[in-house]
Amino acid sequence: MADIWLPLGILLMIMVFILFMSGVRIIRPYQKGLLEVLGSYKRNLQPGFNWVMPMISKVAVLDLRLQTLDVARQEVITKDNSPTNVDAVIYIKVVDPYKAYYEVQHYRRATIYLAQTTLRSIMGEMELDEILYNREIINSKLRSILDEATDSWGVRVDAVEIREVDPVGTVKAAMEEQTSAERERRAAILRADGKKRSAILEAEGSKRSRILQAEGMRQSKVLVAEGERMSKILEMQGQAQSLRILSLGAAPLDQKALTVLSLDALAKLGDGKATKIIFPFEFSRLMEGAADYIGAARKEPERTAMTYDQLQDIVGKADDIIGIVPNAEQIKKELDTIEDDLRKEAEETEAIARPGKKPERTMPPELHEKPDMD
Repeated sequence: MADIWLPLGILLMIMVFILFMSGVRIIRPYQKGLLEVLGSYKRNLQPGFNWVMPMISKVAVLDLRLQTLDVARQEVITKDNSPTNVDAVIYIKVVDPYKAYYEVQHYRRATIYLAQTTLRSIMGEMELDEILYNREIINSKLRSILDEATDSWGVRVDAVEIREVDPVGTVKAAMEEQTSAERERRAAILRADGKKRSAILEAEGSKRSRILQAEGMRQSKVLVAEGERMSKILEMQGQAQSLRILSLGAAPLDQKALTVLSLDALAKLGDGKATKIIFPFEFSRLMEGAADYIGAARKEPERTAMTYDQLQDIVGKADDIIGIVPNAEQIKKELDTIEDDLRKEAEETEAIARPGKKPERTMPPELHEKPDMD
C-alpha cells in the first residue's frame, strides 16, 4: 500500500502546484488588470504579483501607456467640391480601464472609426485652401470632438495630427497651373518694377551729372574770375609801387637834371631805325631848357627841388593813395582761403550726388568776406 500512496501523493502535489500556478497573474508596471470571478467584476489588479482563483477567474489586462493609432488614408470632398486624400495620426491613453473594457468593444478600433467620420465631416465644411493652410485648426477641432466622445469610454485623446493632405490628380494639376500663373504674375511685376527702378536711376544719374557739370563750370568760372582779380590787383599795385618809387626818386631832381634826362631819352629815340619820330613833349621848350643849362639863354632864377614832405603835403601819404601792398604771406593766406572755399563746394557737390541726403546751404565762395586789397 505504501508503494501506491507515494506516487499518488506526488501526483497530487504536482496537481496542486499546477493549480496554484494557474492562478498566478503578473501585471507589468504600465498595465492594469481587471478581475472577473464567475463572470462578475470584482476588482482591479495592481502591477506586480497577483493570485486569483483558478478555473473560475478571468483577468483582462489593459495597456495604460500612450498609444498611437493610424487613421487610414481616405478620400474626402471639401466645401468647394475638391476631392482630397487625407490621413492622420491619433495619440490616446486609457485613463479608466473599467470603462475602456466594459463600455466599448475594441476602444482602439472605435476611436479610429470615429476619427475617420469626424475628419470627413470637418473637412467637408472647409475649402481646399483653408485645409492646406489651417491644419492646426483642423487638429484642434478633431481633438476636441474625439476627446469629448471618448471620455465615456475611459480614453483620453492627447493629440491629433493631420499627416498628409493630397488632392487628387485633376485638382493637383489645377493647383499647379494656378501656382505657375501666380509665379508668372509675380515675375511680370518684378520685371516691371525693375524697369521702373532702372528708369528712375537713369533719370537720377542724368540729373546728378548735370548738377555736377554745372557745379564744375561754376567753380571754374569762380577760379578764373578770382585769378583775374588777383592778377589785376597785383598788377595795379605793382604799377602804383613803380609810380611811387618814380615820384620819390624824381622829387629831389632840379630842372637841369630833368633836362639831361630828356636829352638822354631823345638820344635813345634817335638811335632807332624808324623814319618817323614822335616826341612826347614840346621840343622847343626842351631846347630852351638845354640852352639855360649850358648858359646860352637868359638867366632864370634857380628852383630848388621839392622835398618828400612837401610832395606828401600836396599829394598825400603814399599808403593812403596806393593802399596796403600785400606781401607773400598775405597772398598765400588769400589763396588758402580760396582753396578752402572750393573744398567746401566739392563736399556739397558730393553730398548732392548721394541719394537721400540733402546738402547744407552755404554761402557761395565768391560772397565770402575777403581782406580788402583794393
